[in-house]
Amino acid sequence: MSFQRASVIVSTYNRPDALERVLLDLDRQTVEGFEVVVADDGSSDETRRTIDEVRGQVQYPLRHTWQEDHGFRAARARNLAVGKASGDYLIFLDGDCLPRPDFLEGHRWLAERGRWVRGNRVNLTEEFTERVLSEELPVADWPLWRWVLARLRGEAVRTTPLLRLRTQALRKSNPRKWRGARSCNFGCWRDDFMRVDGYDDAYTGWGREDSDLAIRLINAGVYRKDGRYVVPVLHLWHPSEDRSAWDENDALLNEVLESGAARARLGISQHLSHV
Repeated sequence: MSFQRASVIVSTYNRPDALERVLLDLDRQTVEGFEVVVADDGSSDETRRTIDEVRGQVQYPLRHTWQEDHGFRAARARNLAVGKASGDYLIFLDGDCLPRPDFLEGHRWLAERGRWVRGNRVNLTEEFTERVLSEELPVADWPLWRWVLARLRGEAVRTTPLLRLRTQALRKSNPRKWRGARSCNFGCWRDDFMRVDGYDDAYTGWGREDSDLAIRLINAGVYRKDGRYVVPVLHLWHPSEDRSAWDENDALLNEVLESGAARARLGISQHLSHV
């Protein structure tokens, strides 16, 4: 069962050059009938100006939610964005991950009731990322052979995610596997997201909010579907995140694993009357 309308939730924080490329690549999708909501975790006005400029260039509805910068609060930012979204299916994408033209078509093909989808990515090197942005290289359109050359030149860490395998076989072989789920490329039905009360705002600082959502969906009876070789994205290089909150967030995650909880401690419901 495919979705009627997708809402693409694009997370960002003070990286307008990468965000602009993501938003423009979303305008070149092979399917229509979607909207984009930028989940802004406290960026400066430059990001807002970029979104305003891009809004006049794209065909899809483009919205922007923003919260004050009080450190890494991606879970809360995404909840705020979903509160502004209208689609029956949610696709989470990071603002430094370039979608290929068939990205939404692939997610439409993968969407299935009772399942969430984990996509994958190709990591680009620092030097190559600078070239992609400064020279406006159309890498989302590159065929596989050009990516093989990029791999040989050391510009991409790997290229196997770009292979295409349009089969539903084995995509449900690890239904309870939560490891590896990342909101840089993640799809789920809106009603399933709401059933578990969305992301958990209790996660502040980098790490574990993605795994928490996947685990709670599984606890609610919504299981993993593998999106590899269908919906890869191109991940632009960025410096490593501050991981000082990892241990605290990991403790929160272990509580969910032990309790079997399905609903978030501080979920999207607390924001719905304010968005």
